[in-house]
Amino acid sequence: MSESQDHEPVTAPPARSEHAVTVLLVDDQQIIGEAIRRALVGESDMHFHFCSKSAEAIGVAEEIKPTVILQDLVMPGVDGLTLVRQYRASPITRDIPILVLSTKEEPAIKSEAFTAGANDYLVKLPDKIELIARIRYHSKAYLNQLRRDEADRALRQIQQQLKEANIELQRLNNVDALTGASNRKHFNEHIETEWKRALREQTPLSVLMIDVDDFKRFNDTYGHLAGDEALRKVAATARKIATRPTDLAARFGGEEFVIVLPSTTLDGAKTVGEKLCQSIEDLQMPHSASTVSKFLTVSVGGASIIPAWEDVSCLPLIESADVALYKAKKSGKNRVVMLGPSRQKEPLTS
Repeated sequence: MSESQDHEPVTAPPARSEHAVTVLLVDDQQIIGEAIRRALVGESDMHFHFCSKSAEAIGVAEEIKPTVILQDLVMPGVDGLTLVRQYRASPITRDIPILVLSTKEEPAIKSEAFTAGANDYLVKLPDKIELIARIRYHSKAYLNQLRRDEADRALRQIQQQLKEANIELQRLNNVDALTGASNRKHFNEHIETEWKRALREQTPLSVLMIDVDDFKRFNDTYGHLAGDEALRKVAATARKIATRPTDLAARFGGEEFVIVLPSTTLDGAKTVGEKLCQSIEDLQMPHSASTVSKFLTVSVGGASIIPAWEDVSCLPLIESADVALYKAKKSGKNRVVMLGPSRQKEPLTS
């Protein structure tokens, strides 16, 4: 057991093992401090600290973090019950067991002590065996609670890490590895969800199919690494344009991309397509082999529909957007062609 210490206050608490008992006695009488020190001297796993000044008691307790506090009820300056309340008000000491020491066995004082937050009540000087037994009992309960709290914190941390890992895994499962856009699997799931929503709410659902113009020529001229970088830039631009939470930009396959635009009319989708075309050309990625421009460009085909209950799937909508894309490519590339709402097949070109 460590030697008795009258703190002024403590500056370096002694190291203790995980299972050690640390006792802080707060009493203005040196003789009481010495008596309790002697009572505990044979307990090798106990560390004893003594504080004789009530004004320093809270600071000492917060610094050494005892497993039990022995608190005298009659103290000069600040009485013991006030100190008990202050221990309970501190986030550092609020759960530390407090054993109050009193010169009298008075029910009213005992009741007030427990109301203030004391865990136990001893008439000083208590019998050595009883004192040690109560110190060990309360310290063990406190240490067990600390271990449970630490285990709970560790479990919550693991659960949070697992949650974050699952979110990241789900994100990676939905992302195209090359471009960072959503992959075809995620696109299929997303458009099914938005199709059902559009059917339920009777709102328009639009799709844009995007194809990089003369991409084979680009690869042949600049190499596949440059081609991969070009696809990443196209994907990043599409993602910037698909800004709403329900919008989705995905890689459809090869050099083809797709944008899902829920609650978007034909004209609204056409505007998005035109913005995409212009934004890609504005990147000014050189494409000397292009048949359209000296820079890399894209063609866009789009379709829009308000689903009817007889429509069994969204596949015709995707097919219509693909037909529109074919028309955009055939009519000169670097442009937008839209197929109208519902079952209209006449193209709108820009």
